[in-house]
Amino acid sequence: MSMGVLLDPARIAMVAKGVSAIVASRGADLRPSIMRAVGSRISADGREVTVYLRRSQSEQLLRDIAQTGEIAVVFSVPSSHQTLQLKARQATQRPAGEDDLPVLQAYLRSMEDEVGRVGYSPRYVGALLAAPLADVVAVRFTPTSAFDQTPGPRAGAALPPLASPTAP
Repeated sequence: MSMGVLLDPARIAMVAKGVSAIVASRGADLRPSIMRAVGSRISADGREVTVYLRRSQSEQLLRDIAQTGEIAVVFSVPSSHQTLQLKARQATQRPAGEDDLPVLQAYLRSMEDEVGRVGYSPRYVGALLAAPLADVVAVRFTPTSAFDQTPGPRAGAALPPLASPTAP
């Protein structure tokens, strides 16, 4: 039995655009680890998400993900604070490659635009997200739960699964 789709087209489009992404996990000792992603990608149906982390800045986080498989990612639009949290229990890792470069470049351009809307220059964003490809790790996961984290009365509310497109 396949799991229902968690994200509606508007939320998929928000993530696909390239917005702020903060990645977290925890170790077996329940100690949290967290780091800003330097890129992200989501499949058209929202069932597969990849976040990109700098290995040199994310050693503990990457170890925790490898050990537990658990990941939580918060995607947020800087200008509106529209925020979505995705969680999964079976994240996998691989070194980023040349095929990932267009995704990383598109993410940087989008973040320059998004963060520019709140007053920061492209130079600031470039420094924040600078990542030599050899230092980047792609972490892929299938979301198993999603939460509305936009500030307001629904913050923290779980998003119910949508009807599967293949369901009768």
